[in-house]
Amino acid sequence: MAFLCTDCPRRCGAARRDSESAGVCASPALPRISRAAPHFGEEPCISGTRGSGAVFFTGCSLRCVFCQNREISRGGGQGRLFRPEELRDLLLRLQDQGVHNINLVTGTHYVRPVAEALRLARLEIPVVWNSSGYERVESLRLLEGLVQIYMPDYKYAKPEPAGRYSAAPDYPQTARAAIREMYRQAGPYRMGEDGLLRSGVLIRHLILPGQEMAAMDAMDFAAESFPEGSVLFSLMAQYTPMPGLEAFPELQRRVDGETVENLRHYMARLGLEGWWQEPDSATGELIPAFDLTGLV
Repeated sequence: MAFLCTDCPRRCGAARRDSESAGVCASPALPRISRAAPHFGEEPCISGTRGSGAVFFTGCSLRCVFCQNREISRGGGQGRLFRPEELRDLLLRLQDQGVHNINLVTGTHYVRPVAEALRLARLEIPVVWNSSGYERVESLRLLEGLVQIYMPDYKYAKPEPAGRYSAAPDYPQTARAAIREMYRQAGPYRMGEDGLLRSGVLIRHLILPGQEMAAMDAMDFAAESFPEGSVLFSLMAQYTPMPGLEAFPELQRRVDGETVENLRHYMARLGLEGWWQEPDSATGELIPAFDLTGLV
């Protein structure tokens, strides 16, 4: 596999080849995976009791300075390359382990081979597209009919913090268009009697220190853009300062409980359905080990 890549909003035109890393995402053309195993750190409607079958891809087209998965998001770290047929087999093995769904984490820059693997797999459980929200509508359309649950971040509603913290000032309008496309494909959310999400869109927002208004803007977008009760929202308080933030002193602290409580009440006033985290979730314990678990 080799092509000049324009699959993510960067459209950097890098020459992507099977095993050679290239482009802003610092990734080869074939998916490089660092972990594939049952995961219990997602929202209750995703993790359930048996876990979500999480596949963690390496590389990312965003450059978030606060990234909690930076060990693999910069394209480095341990990882194994998978051809579409091998990825199909990996997904089927996860399904056989009894997980509730297949959770594809940060697969945007591998959308072509991932879509091919999903077509080959014909899975019997829902597929979750767990992404940064920074995606091209044209690329998302490759997943139509293959993904049942979209779980995007909506990180920023304004260009300035998007540029400062993720080198993507175009993030707000890009993510809004992407999430609307996700909703077009998946439609209003559908929950099973067991409390597990069967299909739909679950929008996530990670609260950053000093960015209370940004969180309100994210919730406003969810409430104003979709019919009432048609999407889910997750207000995340798990932000944990990572090494290398010397140039961003405002990010070198956790989010305080008062801020989380204020935002929780704002979410309730908007009538958004979903979940919120308590501040004590900011421990780093939700970050899994990227050690090739499930790949050998």
